[in-house]
Amino acid sequence: MYSKTPILFQNKHLVAINKPHGLLVHRTRLAKEAKEFALQLVRDAIKQKVYPVHRLDRKTSGVLIFAKSEQAHKDLQQLFANRKVEKTYLAIVRGYTPSQGQIEYALTEAGKTQEAITNYLTQQHFEIDLPFGPFQTSRYSLVQLMPQTGRYHQLRKHMAHILHPIVGDRPHGCNKQNKLWKETFNMTTMMLHAQSISFTYPTGNLLSIQAPFSNEFKRVLSIMSDKALSKATHT
Repeated sequence: MYSKTPILFQNKHLVAINKPHGLLVHRTRLAKEAKEFALQLVRDAIKQKVYPVHRLDRKTSGVLIFAKSEQAHKDLQQLFANRKVEKTYLAIVRGYTPSQGQIEYALTEAGKTQEAITNYLTQQHFEIDLPFGPFQTSRYSLVQLMPQTGRYHQLRKHMAHILHPIVGDRPHGCNKQNKLWKETFNMTTMMLHAQSISFTYPTGNLLSIQAPFSNEFKRVLSIMSDKALSKATHT
């Protein structure tokens, strides 16, 4: 199913792919039914051992990086740990988000609570001809998300915290909204995409890797545009 996962970039130190929605980074006991994994697919594609540098949710698409050596793996993980990596995501969320903002909301994982910070910029607002609950239309936003920390499900939890959950997100999103999209458009994919990653490694040259949208993300954006009541607004 995922055998043609595209390679976005590679050099002697690393390889980056555009991970599809639904593909796990590596094997896990939490998803015993999965048969394909990004780690094995990349290894088989470039015919050498690779090491996952960071994690990307199974439901999230976009830039995913693997190191080609143990030393590169150590170096790159240190860059992530020291917040020397700039990550940009795009998400389609429920409601009209403010033009920009910062979410500071600590998150707890495995009994440990840690600070979590996300900056965001609204790219576009959509009001579409889709009745929802007591409303005759539905409103959505395309937002750019820049996490300043890397907590588990941070972006998903943060957007839910400010009452703008990501469309298609389970369990942090809006179940009624997800049901609406499934029944109306046969859409069950979470609308979160890791658009780009930028960092300096191994020398002083900045490396910036970008991933195009998945077909399903583009389809949802097309639905938003086609069903818009008026021209989509840019902020």
